[in-house]
Amino acid sequence: MKVLVADPIADEGVARLRQAAEVDVKTKLSVAELCTEVQHYDALVVRSQTKVTADVIEHGRNLRVIGRAGVGVDNIDVEAATRCGIVVVNAPSGNTVSAAEHTMALMLALARNVTLADADMRKGGWSRGKLMGSELRNKTLGIVGLGNIGTQVAVRAQAFEMRTIAYDPFVSPEYARTFKVTVVSLEELLSEADFVTLHIPLSPATKNLIGPVQLARMKPTARLINCARGGLADEAAVAAALTQGTLAGAAFDVFTEEPPTGNPLLTAPRSVLTPHLGASTFEAQTNVSIDIADQVLTVLQGRMSKYAVNAPHASPETLPFLRMGNAVGSFAAQLLDGQLQKVAVRYCGELANADCAPVKAAVVSGLLSRFTEERVNLVNAELVAQQRGLRVVEETDSRCDHYSHLLTLTLETDAGRTSVSGTVRDGQTRIVQVNDFWMDLNLAEGHFLLCDHVDGPGLVGAIGTVLGKADINISSMHLSRLAPRGKALLIMALDTPLGEAQRRSILAIPNVHTAKTVSPYEPAF
Repeated sequence: MKVLVADPIADEGVARLRQAAEVDVKTKLSVAELCTEVQHYDALVVRSQTKVTADVIEHGRNLRVIGRAGVGVDNIDVEAATRCGIVVVNAPSGNTVSAAEHTMALMLALARNVTLADADMRKGGWSRGKLMGSELRNKTLGIVGLGNIGTQVAVRAQAFEMRTIAYDPFVSPEYARTFKVTVVSLEELLSEADFVTLHIPLSPATKNLIGPVQLARMKPTARLINCARGGLADEAAVAAALTQGTLAGAAFDVFTEEPPTGNPLLTAPRSVLTPHLGASTFEAQTNVSIDIADQVLTVLQGRMSKYAVNAPHASPETLPFLRMGNAVGSFAAQLLDGQLQKVAVRYCGELANADCAPVKAAVVSGLLSRFTEERVNLVNAELVAQQRGLRVVEETDSRCDHYSHLLTLTLETDAGRTSVSGTVRDGQTRIVQVNDFWMDLNLAEGHFLLCDHVDGPGLVGAIGTVLGKADINISSMHLSRLAPRGKALLIMALDTPLGEAQRRSILAIPNVHTAKTVSPYEPAF
């Protein structure tokens, strides 16, 4: 077995690879050079510098695995790798402690005005009275995202005698309690926390999760920390809150654009900024290099990697059902209210007699991938669910009245239940039921607006007026009702996303009970 290491990684990782493979370290290769070199290797290992494009992948005729020594895989064309049957693996846990410790460092720097004091002293100052800080003890820390890093932050914060609460709809309260954390809604977290720290992935659902509305919920004495992903917080809104004094402090290690040239946080008062140092420790780089070496060797030895970020090859016959399960999970996740307590998957008709294990994994993958920093796929979906204390119940029924097969996902939370059913027709996933309402929804139609309402004259027109004023075009509309002038569900497919201001305007229309949005489905495999 031959392995090409195209970016510098710690010597320990290279040594681990050399225990079982022939290893060449060739860094700073151009794309053309990499295309020439990669065709001779079974595995390619990179960090963030090397871009593994579709062209590189196509030249890697012998490649079986690509390893990213770190968490993100933005520099790897995962879709192209999947098409070529190449497994992509990463090392998501090697930098967990470093990222958690950096979060604590920024929290302490904010609480004790460390950077302000340092800058003042270098100018000859001694402004003790102006630099009064606050203790972490007895303060409330709000953790957004209780994954690997979030839980480690909780453990360290408790050593400072902080009260820890978290917002993460996809962990069970029992799991959170094992870390002495109480799960709450995002609104509760923002209003109660003295410090808010973000530990979730960046996705359409989480982009600008902390914006002007959320900042207004926070105490004027609160402080915000982002060591996760740039774009989770509206940086201009945070800078404005700091300038206006409605936010006591903010610390950012990640930015929407890096380096953050012209970013308003650079000139905002009471801010601490670091250049993406979360994983920049000797220990983290050593751990990551060893982890990625182990994952690469696991794949080369014909075993399954728990940190594969793309799905294993699926047969053409199976793939539509995997995509259906993944799409149903993703769709249902965006309708969720409250704290998830139970997940039930029901297979009807032809599915009842099939091997549904990969379909179940696809459902869980779609459900969890929108709110965890981990890459969730067919390989590790059940493991991630177990780690989060989620119980997934499966049922089968050979009967299926309206379709040859039907998959129904039911999510139970402390706020109620949500049910979504899907089927495959002509190779495409169709959403055919949401709760008690039947429909026929093509997920390729775009962005969706779902409104629970009481059926009556003028309501659809009123919603259309709000959309028209915002220049949002409606591409199609689906209306399902239980009885004339009774409970009904309106689904509109939109060409562009619905803004928060428009969503609130729709909620203000009489007899509209809910207004929820669902992003376009992007196939995971």
